[in-house]
Amino acid sequence: MEHNLEHTVSLLARTPAALDALLRGLPETWTLRNEGENTFSPFDVVGHLIYGERTDWMPRARMILEYGETRTFEPFDRWGQARESAGKSLGQLLDEFGRLRAENLDELRAMNLRPEDLERRGRHPALGVVTLSQLLATWAVHDLSHLHQISRVMAHQYREVVGPWSESGYFGVLRCAGHSTP
Repeated sequence: MEHNLEHTVSLLARTPAALDALLRGLPETWTLRNEGENTFSPFDVVGHLIYGERTDWMPRARMILEYGETRTFEPFDRWGQARESAGKSLGQLLDEFGRLRAENLDELRAMNLRPEDLERRGRHPALGVVTLSQLLATWAVHDLSHLHQISRVMAHQYREVVGPWSESGYFGVLRCAGHSTP
């Protein structure tokens, strides 16, 4: 499958509503628990997505369009959300994420990117040269990865209480060990 900007935007536009439907109003036992040390809870994931909306995707897209490969992206702080989420409720974070995502997608649409723009190149601090198309496709995959992570973390809370189903192999979400560290 090739990258399609319209398809990417359609997926990115749905993530806030998907998170809102899944998480808003749930007891904190579902939203504040994680899988152990140095792992994210669903609350942390929403904060992480907000932090990315502010510091990662659109700032890097603008940097590619303005500077190309001559400037390296700022390294992303995977724990940057901790400071910004402190003292906020999950509902506040969900609202903030929805607002920021809508603003970023409005800005992205207003760029009126052409195919040649999508092939423009920037420089990632760890990965080297990347295209704008790759960055935008990664934004969508990043959302999907964190939706998967939230499902896995929430299922993890019931890993013991499902009894023999835990080891039965019927529920891959209980057996998935990948991506535990953000």
